Order: sequence, then structure tokens, then C-alpha cells
Amino acid sequence: MRDFRDAKAMAQTLRESLTTKAVTISHSESLELVSRMLGVADWNTLSALLHAERRDTAAPIAKLKTTAFYPAAPLRDLVPFPNATYPMFVGRERTLQALHQAFEGGREVVLAVQREAAVDDPRFSDVYEIGIVAQLLELEPLADGTFRVLTRGLRRVALRSFAVESAAYQAEATDVSEVAVRDARDLIRSIYQRFQDYTAAHGILVPDIWLFFDQTRDPGQIADTVATRMKLPIKDKYELLATLDPMKRLERIEALLDVSQRPVSANYAATKRHALEHAERRHHQYATLEHFLLALVDDAEASAVMRACDADFGNLRQGLVQYLDNELKHTVTETGSAEPTPAFKRVDQRAALHAQEVGHAAVTGANALVALFAETRSPAARLLAEHGVSRGRADKAIARGVGKGA
Repeated sequence: MRDFRDAKAMAQTLRESLTTKAVTISHSESLELVSRMLGVADWNTLSALLHAERRDTAAPIAKLKTTAFYPAAPLRDLVPFPNATYPMFVGRERTLQALHQAFEGGREVVLAVQREAAVDDPRFSDVYEIGIVAQLLELEPLADGTFRVLTRGLRRVALRSFAVESAAYQAEATDVSEVAVRDARDLIRSIYQRFQDYTAAHGILVPDIWLFFDQTRDPGQIADTVATRMKLPIKDKYELLATLDPMKRLERIEALLDVSQRPVSANYAATKRHALEHAERRHHQYATLEHFLLALVDDAEASAVMRACDADFGNLRQGLVQYLDNELKHTVTETGSAEPTPAFKRVDQRAALHAQEVGHAAVTGANALVALFAETRSPAARLLAEHGVSRGRADKAIARGVGKGA
């Protein structure tokens, strides 16, 4: 099948065919007609594409993309992916107007990711270049005047404009194509294993995901499905959306799932050693979460978060020491070396994941403190709650930058 690089030959064929039917057009007119037949505005634009193709013969064959205008919705704290369903809560009037226009039309809307969540009335420079076209499924009014919207992602697009038109957000968008994929079975197998550990550490319930892995062989779709469920800062998640090569997207996801490579702050490394020392000093066979928490009380970043929660440090330390000295006598051993319990190891792993989620350059004691809350049956979590430290208050402190470290 001919493509745009055959435009001149196609124009010549068109002229000759019309001549046999007693219709005469000029060479320039035939070029303009062929340009429009190929979806390009005029011959000058098509000619520029031809010259670009000649300058870079090693580049893949350029494909003409479909550009269209869509109602648009800017997203503050969500990065959407194709083939996933998202509930959104909308309150901005211009977004609501865009959604109403979409429901009156083809039910398609461009979802654009904001660079900064604090911008209330974004323009083109305030949103990232890659978004998605989504299909609107439901629009439900809520009692507080906002709307709950259910959307399903369809495909990636490149934004050419984002502005306000007739009191509604509108985007001009061009479809984008993903790079051809080579065999990715080994990479998919590795991600499958790592993602199982990731969902277990996060307590993420994905009953359909393992069946999906078994049945799907599309690397791009697998990458998007995993990326949708990962907890990442907006910027990191957007980078996955904007990576058009499925293999590179899979490789990036594998690196993000490999928490063993996450840098650890010097303070946190020392805190883990101190936790083991608390156990070994008492000749305990295992280093438990209570040993870990006692070390976190003296950790600079973790204690800063606890202080922001108005923790009672004196009573917390006393409660931990009493528990360790009285309740763990049955674990005393003569070896003098302590082995971290599975719960200790889980908290350490979740700490690395939490650092990734909140965008910390290195894992700190603050991340470990938050990771400890998931061990709800442990005396350590109970003692934190009794002395004023909750997951919600800790999250708010970390969102303000407390416990980030140097």
C-alpha cells in the first residue's frame, strides 16, 4: 500500500486517470488533492514531511496522525493509563462544562495531567504533553455540588493545545503510536514475580491480575496494568505514561519494583543496626518490631515525625523497654546474635516502597515508622497508638516535608 512518500507518483497517476475521462487538472492541483487525500492540510506540509524523511533515512517510517479537538479534564493527583477504569471527583466548573459537552457528544474526553496540583485554572504550559483519551461511563452528582465521574482509558495522545473554549476546557490532541516490541517473556516473568511481592507488601488486592498475566502477551498492556496499580509520585508515574516504547516502560517498572536498589540514608542504616543491638544486648534470639521501634525513637527523621504527632516520648520509651525486658524472656539465647523477624523484614521492605511513593531520594526512619503501622497486631503498633502517633498524622507530617532527611 502506498504511503505519503509516494505523493508525487500518486499525483501523476491521478492526473493521467482524470485525463482519460476528459478532466484536466494542473500538476500543483493534483499535489494539493493528494495531500488532502492523505489527511494533510496542503502540499507544503506534506513536502516538509518528505524532506524530513529524506534527512533521516534510519528513522522509522513516519505515520500521519489524526488530530482532533476534545473536551478536556485536567487532573491534579491522578495519572491515568489506557485499559483502566477510574472514578474521578470533579468540582471545577470548566471541567464540569467539558464533561457535559462530552456526554452530549461522543462521550470521549482528553484527560491531561497537571504539572502542579496547586494550579486551579491550568493552561497549556501547566499540563504534561502526553495524556489519554478516555470514554465517559457515568456522571453522578453528589450532595456537596461536585460530581463523581467514571471513565475508562482508551489510548495515549500528544497534546497540541489546552485552553478554555466556551467556558469549558478543550484540548487539541494527536494520536501516538507505540514502538514495535521484541520478545519480552523474560522481562514479563521477572515483573510478575516482583509485582507479587509488591502487592503483598502493600496489601493490594488484585484478584484478576494474575489471570491477566497468564492470558495477555501484549507487553505494553501489561506495563500499563502494573503501572496503574503502583503507588508512585505523580512525576514518576507520568514518566511511565510518557514512555512510548513498551520495552523501556517494562524495564522502568522492573527497576521501580526492585526496592533492594533503593538508597538508604546513613541515619536509617544506623537505626537498623541499633535495633539489632537492642535485641543482642538482651540476648534475644529475634529482633522484633519492638526493638525496631525503640531504635526509631532515637532516629532523627522518625523522631521528627513522632514529635509532629505530639508523641509522648518518655512513656513510649518506657513502655517499649518494659515489654522487651518482661515479655520476651522466653526468647533469650546464649548465641548473642539476633535474627530479624519476618515482620521486621516486611517493615524494612515497605519502608523502601514508601520512600518511593513519597519521592524521598533515600529511605529514612520516617518511612519505616509509616511502614510499621501495617503490622496492626504487633505491640509496637499498639504502643504508637496509645502514645498519640497515628498513620494519618504521620502521613500529614511527611507530606509537609518532615522526616525527609538531607
